[in-house]
Amino acid sequence: MTREGALIVIVAFTVLLIAVGVWAWTKRRRRDATPLITPGDVPAGATTSALFEGLYVATTRHDVPLERIAAPGLGMRSRVTVTVTDAGLALDLTGRPRLFLATDRIAGVDQSTVAIDRVVEKDGLTRLAWRTDAGDLVDSYFRPQDASARALADAIAGILSTTQTGTDA
Repeated sequence: MTREGALIVIVAFTVLLIAVGVWAWTKRRRRDATPLITPGDVPAGATTSALFEGLYVATTRHDVPLERIAAPGLGMRSRVTVTVTDAGLALDLTGRPRLFLATDRIAGVDQSTVAIDRVVEKDGLTRLAWRTDAGDLVDSYFRPQDASARALADAIAGILSTTQTGTDA
């Protein structure tokens, strides 16, 4: 095979890989076209207990960290501000309307090392399990910038235990 022939094969193969990737992402976007949650704001009178700046990594099916959900607003990695209040969490993703997760929608919080396109040090991500508008359980992953993943997880766990026990913090 000549040098030009080899170059043509390599270019054709590269174009084919890119086309398959675009096709797969388009198919996933169609599958996940329904928003997981309606945008909303923190209820009036809610008290803010913590604020975390960081990176929103991904939302996946519950306990399937390599199955990204490409729902509107949650399909791509983004900067995020997580506001922890006594009523729930407000998520401010860059360029998107605010999302609010009331405490009754939050199923749990812990730490993780792996999400779809991110591998970090042991327990370097905060994993938030929550219920969508349709009632499905999903996991969202966050990487705090100026605090540890444990600090974010503890702040969220604090509002869950307060809600479940009915005590004031």
